[in-house]
Amino acid sequence: MTKRQVTIITILSIAAMILIVLISQRLWFRLDLTETKAYTISPVSRNLHTEIPDQVRITYYISEKLAAIHPTPRELEDLLREYAAYSRGRIRLTVRDPVKAGLNREVESLGISPQQIEVVEQDQTNIAMVYSGIVIEYLDQTDVIPFAFNLETLEYDLTSRIRTLVRGNAREAAFLVGDPRKQWSRDYSILNQVFVQSGFRVRVLSPGEEIPDSLPALFVLGGVEDLDDWSLYRIDRYIQGGGKVLFALEGVLVDDTNALQSRVMIDKGLQAMVSFYGATVKPELALDVSALSLSYQSMDPSGSRVYRIVRYPLWIGVLPQNGNPAHPVTASFGGIDVYWASPLELNPPEGVTSIPLFSTTPEAWSQTKDFAANPEQSYLFQGELNETKGQKLLGAALSGTFPRWFAGVEKPVREGSTEELPDMPSEAKESRIIVIGDTDLATTLVQYTRSDRNFDFFLKAADWLGNDDDIIGIRSRQSSSGRLDKITDANKKVRAMAFARSLNVILIPLMVIALGVGRALQRRRALQGKESSDGV
Repeated sequence: MTKRQVTIITILSIAAMILIVLISQRLWFRLDLTETKAYTISPVSRNLHTEIPDQVRITYYISEKLAAIHPTPRELEDLLREYAAYSRGRIRLTVRDPVKAGLNREVESLGISPQQIEVVEQDQTNIAMVYSGIVIEYLDQTDVIPFAFNLETLEYDLTSRIRTLVRGNAREAAFLVGDPRKQWSRDYSILNQVFVQSGFRVRVLSPGEEIPDSLPALFVLGGVEDLDDWSLYRIDRYIQGGGKVLFALEGVLVDDTNALQSRVMIDKGLQAMVSFYGATVKPELALDVSALSLSYQSMDPSGSRVYRIVRYPLWIGVLPQNGNPAHPVTASFGGIDVYWASPLELNPPEGVTSIPLFSTTPEAWSQTKDFAANPEQSYLFQGELNETKGQKLLGAALSGTFPRWFAGVEKPVREGSTEELPDMPSEAKESRIIVIGDTDLATTLVQYTRSDRNFDFFLKAADWLGNDDDIIGIRSRQSSSGRLDKITDANKKVRAMAFARSLNVILIPLMVIALGVGRALQRRRALQGKESSDGV
């Protein structure tokens, strides 16, 4: 080979390598073996470039110290680069270490939060401040993910925030706490935090306050015994104008401040209005064999305080297989936890479609009278088991043109007030409603059962109510380890445990022994054959 040929081949090789590098910025491949393809961005994210007129700038501020000791930052960076690769130049990604660049103050002023971690260097443990935040910029608008460290939710957070910036309309959700015994800042603090972190602008409405027609979604949390006609008129008018609402209601009051005394709730109009729309909350308490654990304090016969942990059938862990996979909100359903829930009955009027969302197991039953919720009275829990046993519907979705609850009646007035309610829309628009037979599933009560899946359901519900059905698909693809509670039948559970015990304690050890014996015999035969050949 001549010197000229070597030079030409070298130049062509370098050029080919440069082209491969350039093409790699446009092409992306990742082998994702998860069932739901949780680590491959979805079509809605890959096609974001069709919705972006001008360039979106994403800056990932990541401390090298954190990236050096944990794999998650690299995985996040890979996903961000996947966004840029599919964007056809519409998304530009920059990765920077704010400490190295001396941008600590600037980064923190944007809202990125530093976190403390322990770093072992030269046999010494030190505390280091690290960053893993994302800044999204579009034109003169900015959105921030203060600390990104969850690969499962990152795509949802990115796509929803980019869309919000590009469309110029904030994702908003309003909440109306109808029960005066509950406070948003105290009882729903976790729910508020989850929605804010997911990029929603949270608005808290007081009962009877005006509900803007432009509001994407409203969550009515309780209020059966407290919301008056003035408040109900506001909600009915909002629905007639095309507003979307999630109602979380109960038919039986369980007083957690008074030894769990229980009684049927006295409806002031809210239950009747929701029933008129197509979903009746029954005056019952649902119980199920798929029960959550309850820890409580009691006195033993000697007068000493003891802590007990029991299976509490009034706290139901709704199983993934009891969700409706055909509906966007419960597609890839991970389950949900409900507390002192009431069953629903669907009776949709003309023009309204009703779809079940989730139910109990077929082994569930109800209390319809002589309510008992105190775990010390567990002997009363199964009093109506034989008469009421069967699957209970706990959540449902309604869609269509809903009838007007305040049709043909005078507008409500408030005593001592000169304010007048606005007229109803001249024509009802299509709307969406979700009804859940439980008020407590979004409160801080979830801390006792360590359930995050309830909030995931609420986020999906907000997206569906706001007509962002394709965004729901991103959350539905998240991988989840689930709970070890899929088998609820006692006999099946015993058989499964016996099989697992036999497999691990007997079968697998025998297979290992058999394999060892087989290998030993094989070697012995090989040695004997070699000795025979040597002797010959």
